[in-house]
Amino acid sequence: MELKLPAPSLIVLVGPSASGKSTWAARHFADSEIVSSDRLRAMVGAGEDDQVAGTAAFDLLNRIVSARLERRLTTVIDTLGYERDSRRQWVAEAHGFGVPAHAVVFDTTAEVAEERNSVRARPIPKTALRRQLTRMKTVVGELDEDGFDGIHRERPVAVVTPAVAAVGARGESQVEPRHTFGLMVSRFNWGDGDLGERLRAVGRRAEAAGFRDLWVMDHFRQIPVVGRAWEDIPEAYTALSHVAASTSTIRLGVMVTSVTHRHPVVLGKMLASLDVLSGGRAVCGLGVGWDEEEHAGYGIEFPPVRERYRLLEETLQMLPLLWGKGTPAYHGELIDAPSLVCYPRPVQDPIPILIGGSGERKTLRLVAEYADACNLFGDPDRIRHKVDVLESHCVAVERDPSEIEVTHLTSALAAPDRHSLRDRIEAMRERNTPSDSYMRRVNAGTIDDLETLFSRYRDAGAAHSVVSLPDVAAPGSIEAFGDVIARFDSP
Repeated sequence: MELKLPAPSLIVLVGPSASGKSTWAARHFADSEIVSSDRLRAMVGAGEDDQVAGTAAFDLLNRIVSARLERRLTTVIDTLGYERDSRRQWVAEAHGFGVPAHAVVFDTTAEVAEERNSVRARPIPKTALRRQLTRMKTVVGELDEDGFDGIHRERPVAVVTPAVAAVGARGESQVEPRHTFGLMVSRFNWGDGDLGERLRAVGRRAEAAGFRDLWVMDHFRQIPVVGRAWEDIPEAYTALSHVAASTSTIRLGVMVTSVTHRHPVVLGKMLASLDVLSGGRAVCGLGVGWDEEEHAGYGIEFPPVRERYRLLEETLQMLPLLWGKGTPAYHGELIDAPSLVCYPRPVQDPIPILIGGSGERKTLRLVAEYADACNLFGDPDRIRHKVDVLESHCVAVERDPSEIEVTHLTSALAAPDRHSLRDRIEAMRERNTPSDSYMRRVNAGTIDDLETLFSRYRDAGAAHSVVSLPDVAAPGSIEAFGDVIARFDSP
């Protein structure tokens, strides 16, 4: 069974010469992640077996390990691992920088070690190897007192996102794997070419891969956490109408529309039109808005938060009237509409409403009172807490919590195996961004890893995951995540 360790980790190899440590490390880690005493002896001495160079080599090794841990980089220490003081120093340094430390033990039999040693180009003396083999039992007995977060026997290993590693530590979920997925398209830096055709292609590919819905952001310029202000970002509802024309089943929504961006009646009419033109596939995503600087740049009023919440609540009350029959009136503090006429009426009766945000006192209360779905942020443990809060609001307003779909938004990068995953991370990470950091940020993992991750979200109460793929327009990216969706597609 594969050992899954959180990114980043310090991994100290413990075992005699010829026990397979270096071969194991090279199989599972990049060369840049392995700090080898043998290699360093060769760099400061006459070769890997130059014992005279040992002191200088270990001094250099310790400095390299310290520098890597300070940057929170996964580091594999390939030495005998026999020196207790060194092990404890490495563990203490790792913990000082918030990096977990694990020992991997190579308890190879004497027969195997001696046979491997005999075929080396420069075997160590037999007596020296036998002393190492004899001492190994003592060393293994010392490890429990060194402060390691885990001590493991040699086996296949992968460094994965912390959420995936946490599941491996406590056992797999036993819940039936039922889950649905949406695709978030938030960045359009796809290079030169026909943006419309590329967007249509993304929609068709997402539909074919099994995504239930496709979402875009409602911003008039790109937001800082995603890209640069001058990058292409089409208007949200125009973009969704374009996708609607080239797809047939995928649902279409904005995550989420700030109620300050358009007059609520205009927004309601736009959603009704999208629903009709898409054959009943629109989803209404709403929120109070947050980007004050964007509003100021375009001269759009950005009221205080209390007023924005009031506008959101009145919009939630008004929209079902607009989408209904006849010409009802709505009179509120901020919205006053004496004749709400909307024809053609939406295909859906009514269009489902999703509220974005995790505010426990106001936002989740509005979800309980008015919404069909909510969208939350955070890791599975945080989602579980928010679901508990939502359920308490539902009890207060006498609503069945099962009527509300809990969704969450996260990133993901899928690959079929460890080798492919490493290649994709290396190809996509920004310059000077460590692989571990990029992996955590985008939730990069194999199909198995992502099945584990989204099972955690499902078990926390989020039945629907909306994922942002950093390479969404690249060939094969959506299809790779389709393999994750297929894992949850059982009845």
